[in-house]
Amino acid sequence: MQLFYNPAISSEDKEVIFPKDESKHIVKVLRKQEGDNLNITNGKGFLFSAEIIEANHNKCKAKITAVEQERDKKYHIHLAVAPTKMNDRFETFLEKATEIGLDKITPIICDHSERKVVKINRFERVLQSAMKQSLHYSMPEISEAISFQEFIQQEQNEQKFIAHCEENEKKSLQKELEPGKSYTILIGPEGDFSSEEIKSAIKAGFIPVTLGNTRLRTETAAIVAAHTAALINEFQ
Repeated sequence: MQLFYNPAISSEDKEVIFPKDESKHIVKVLRKQEGDNLNITNGKGFLFSAEIIEANHNKCKAKITAVEQERDKKYHIHLAVAPTKMNDRFETFLEKATEIGLDKITPIICDHSERKVVKINRFERVLQSAMKQSLHYSMPEISEAISFQEFIQQEQNEQKFIAHCEENEKKSLQKELEPGKSYTILIGPEGDFSSEEIKSAIKAGFIPVTLGNTRLRTETAAIVAAHTAALINEFQ
């Protein structure tokens, strides 16, 4: 199945008009014609079946014939991840985490962060592409970058964790996760969280955890954390 993305569609709409660039892709590249069917998501959990009624490469129009809503998840995964020095590594995390089923991402600026400027628009395009490729109907929400200290004071999910590499007492993320909850997991930059950040997070109610016995890169740690949380809920 090929999936198209149009965030403007609602479940009450009867028709959809595609913007010029996507109209050109549908009509010129894919050679779709009037009467052909399309599958579209708005990224909010809905799948729309539609029939092309005007195959115009400048303004393709389709009639919505059916609407399906994705089943509600019993859990919610929010990863707060320090942006990596190289954008492509962070984009790898976004792509894989979207495939796994992440709900929300917040880039956090930490004491050891090498990248402090984050272009959300670029990351949103990665999320859109990964959502369509993996046939998800919900696109993860990505927030504007925020400082570490500001983030930990405002986050209110049911279970909150900080994954770090310091040699002190930590619990296993896999064993601490409870099915059917909302989770927030902090993943630090290449140089890890600072000692002060770890202390602040614990004071704010975050549980220090390990993701395993090996030292992971930021993007790998974030993917492992997302997969662990999803897997805990897989058969519930």
